[in-house]
Amino acid sequence: MLDETQNLTILMAEDNPHDVLATKRAWEQFGFRNHLNIVSDGEECLDYIFRQGKYQDSNLFGDPDVILLDLKLPKLDGHQVLKTIRADNQFRFLPVMILTNSTLETDRNKGYEYGCTAFLKKPVGYANFANLLKSLRTFWSCVEPYAKPLRLERNG
Repeated sequence: MLDETQNLTILMAEDNPHDVLATKRAWEQFGFRNHLNIVSDGEECLDYIFRQGKYQDSNLFGDPDVILLDLKLPKLDGHQVLKTIRADNQFRFLPVMILTNSTLETDRNKGYEYGCTAFLKKPVGYANFANLLKSLRTFWSCVEPYAKPLRLERNG
């Protein structure tokens, strides 16, 4: 089991600068020791996960333990990103939590059909958003993580 002193690497795919700022502010406010890496579009998210482009150096960009994924991303939307992640066997158990403003049942259902771990509605207001992040950190500190397999080279 992880504890509050252990570091998780969190990858957040979020294009809204206000949500990015709120996330960074909450990280500081609560003293999270987790590594937070933020990408701003779907293609960049996949580049990070599959170690492409500027994300090739694993010493600079650790493998994510959890992904917080917005749905309405530029270039590739969150559903496409999730579907691509789940299509690769080495990432089929990687926790991917959709964190979105969408209230559409079709978005939620598609998220679960494509294999999201959880579908979370972004709360209104900084305090509520920060408390959600704190709750997620507490939750993940209690979860026994899936043992990461050795990273394989991606074909194609």
